[in-house]
Formats: sequence, structure tokens, C-alpha cells
Amino acid sequence: MSESAKPWVRPQDFVWILLFGGLALASPDRSAYEIELLLALAALQLAEPRLRFFETDRGKILLVLLKLVAGFLLIGFTGGITSSYHLILLLPVVSAATSFGLVGTMLCTALACASYLIFLHPVFLDPQRWELTREGVSVVSLRVMFLPVVAFLTNELARANREAAKRYQAAAAELAAANQSLQQATEAMRRSERLAALGQMSAGLAHELRNPLGTVKASAELLAQKLATADELSRELAGFITTEVDRANALVTKFLDFARPLRLQRSLAELSNALDQAVERFKRHVPPFPVTVYKNYSPDIPPFAMDVQLVEQVVYNLLVNAAEASPPGAAVTLKTRPVNNSAEISVIDRGSGIDPAHLEAIFNPFFTTKRQGIGMGLPIVAKIVDEHGGKISLESQLGVGSTFRVLLPLDAPQTSP
Repeated sequence: MSESAKPWVRPQDFVWILLFGGLALASPDRSAYEIELLLALAALQLAEPRLRFFETDRGKILLVLLKLVAGFLLIGFTGGITSSYHLILLLPVVSAATSFGLVGTMLCTALACASYLIFLHPVFLDPQRWELTREGVSVVSLRVMFLPVVAFLTNELARANREAAKRYQAAAAELAAANQSLQQATEAMRRSERLAALGQMSAGLAHELRNPLGTVKASAELLAQKLATADELSRELAGFITTEVDRANALVTKFLDFARPLRLQRSLAELSNALDQAVERFKRHVPPFPVTVYKNYSPDIPPFAMDVQLVEQVVYNLLVNAAEASPPGAAVTLKTRPVNNSAEISVIDRGSGIDPAHLEAIFNPFFTTKRQGIGMGLPIVAKIVDEHGGKISLESQLGVGSTFRVLLPLDAPQTSP
């Protein structure tokens, strides 16, 4: 429960009020000092769960010392060693037992015992009026022995409660992590199902479009030859037909690449080599992007089995995506590190970021926020990562930038020749 949700009035408050009110009413003398000290102890007990300062180490020590001093003074003003308030020393002892470890509890208990036994000193106990008999020694001994027994038992109970609370917190953290993993797995499964359905549709549509596109292109080329002596506008229009057919054919090729089942050719390779090839290919991109790529490779990633060309394609697509989202002169960071039994590849940009409403659909085919985009780059990336048995995730904040993280397993087997 949060601090703001804690109730201001608690049932134990009435217990403390009844206890200290009853002590004040039952006192035969009801001296001013006695009532004031009882009120001070009651105020400390009521303030303890309400003031955050008393939750700190210094606050806990100060609280125990205040209770100890108030108890000492109360016993001193009400008869010293013969005071009926000797049990009031249980308040600082119990507070110490529930707040400190065994050493701190025993130290506080020793102070409480000493603060009671000090009243045996002739300064407090007039030898002309009082005589310490064997029976008196037994009574005093029992009162003193009672304090460490209660302190030890309370400390053991508090320790058991703290350990149980830690176990419950650890279990809650594990459940939260498991729930998050389940949600991620569910999202990945849904994405895979959507990708499979769209892949089948794309394959059928691409095959149906390729034949008429070939016919249109051949006809446009023949028409251009026939129009060699015609006016310039007719030749230009024929050229437009050929260009747009080539563009549509390239789009169909991307659809087929997405729909076609991948056959990984895993071989033992250095991840840094694949990343360097992707960076060099990115630098040769036409038109070039005015961004700088910074490499931050971890030397702790060993060679592992991967399809080098497909991993290069993944990184290249992510670099292009980061560059398109970045302003001119910005930096894009390519970073690797080992995570458990996987290699993590991070592509970090300081661009415009992605709208939170688009995060769930960012890996869906045909989804894009770019004017000339077709929304196939990231779906192809996700498909390649899935085929490698890895995971891809995105962290983005509007106006700050985005980070794509790819996890590839290090223990995947090589492809048999």
C-alpha cells in the first residue's frame, strides 16, 4: 500500500490511547511529571507510524532513545526501583527488536536494564529507608531478566517477518517478470500469426501481379520503339510506364521476399564482421544519409552460428530506419553486448521518436508513417530475427529518439552442409 493510501486512524491507536489513559487514571498520585511523561510516550507511539523520519536509521535510533529516556524519567519520578512502571521499558526494547538486528537489540536491551538497575545506587535508593533483601534481589532480577527474553523473542519474530516479506517480494517480482514475458510472448505470437497470414496473401498477390506487369513492361518497351520518331511527350509517357512498372516489380519482389520461407544458412562467424558489412553498405546508400554511425562493440561476444547475410540485412534496415528518423548531422549508435546466453544488437538514434499509439503496429506489414514508404522494412527484420530464434524490441520517446534491440541466441547450431 502506498504512503498516501495508508489510513490515518488505525485500530492500534485506540489500544495505545486506552493503555496510557488507563495508566494515568490508575495512578494514585497523578503528579504533573508522571502525566506529562505518559503523554509524551503516548505521543511517540502514535507518531511512530506516521512520521517518515522515524522510518530512517537515524529516526529509529532517536525514537528508541526518546522512549528510553522517557521511561527512565517516569520510573525515577514514581519510586525508582520500586516503581510499578518498570514494564514501561518494554516500549524501547520492543521498538529496537522490530527495527534493528540482534546486536542493536541487545545493545538497547542492555541500556534499558542499566537504566533500571541504576536506581539501586545509593544516590537513588536511600539505605536508611530501604534495605535490599534476598526477596528484593529476586524481584529485581526477574524484572531485569524479563527484558532480554522479550527482546530476543520479538527480534526473532521480526526477523522471520522480514524474511517472509522478502520472499513475498521476490515472488511478486518473479510473477511480474513472468507476466511481462507472457505478454511479450503473446504479442510475438500474434505478430507471427499476422505475418503468416499476410505473407500468404502477399505471395498469392505477388504471383498474380508479376505476369501482367511483365506484359505491361514489354508492351511499353515495344511502344517506345514504335514511338522513336513520334513526339517527345509520347516517348516520355512510354518511359514513365516502364519506370513505374519497374517500381511495381520491385515492390512485388519485396512482397515475395517477405512471404518466401527463409532457409537460414548458419555458420560460425564474428558478429562484428557482419555489423561492419552492414555499416559499409549503409555508407554506400544512394542517396547518402547525413548522419554519423558510431560503433560500440563488446569484445565479450564470442563467434556464434548465424546467417551472416540476413543479420547484415537486419542491421542495414535498422540503420536506414534510424537515419530516416534523424535530423541532418545527427549520430546513430550501433552497440553490442552479451545478455545471458544471447548477443544484443542495439541501434540507437536521437531522432523524432515514434508515437506510442504506433508502437504495437510498427512491425506489421504495410504499416508506415513515411510518405514514400511501403512498410516492409521492419516486418522483414522481425521475420529474420524470429527465424533466428531471437527477439526484437523497441523503446521510443517522442522528441528524444528510438532504440531497437535485437537478441540473437549464442547457442544455435550451425546449418548442416
